[in-house]
Amino acid sequence: MSPGVKYTLGRLGLFLAVALVLWPVPLNLFVKLMLAVIISAALAFFLLRGLRDQMAEQLSDNVTRRRTEKEKLRSALAGDDQAAGSTSATGDASTDDAAAGKRSPDADR
Repeated sequence: MSPGVKYTLGRLGLFLAVALVLWPVPLNLFVKLMLAVIISAALAFFLLRGLRDQMAEQLSDNVTRRRTEKEKLRSALAGDDQAAGSTSATGDASTDDAAAGKRSPDADR
């Protein structure tokens, strides 16, 4: 199970636990729920620190991976990548010029 799901379930569990503790208190339902939200947020700050750190690390890894993939794609599209430059290794300059949107001098004849 991913850290994000664990953290979310932990937050929901804390909210439900606090709401159940506040249920017998003679207050308006809206006030009870608002108190449950505030108290569970404060408890989650301390009790779920490990899960929050795991989730943040996972998100950071995802961002780093996506940036790397984005840079590889941009370099491949720009022609900087060796794999994208394999067509120029064949020695056919006209296909490279056509791919780049350039017209060869022979095209006008």
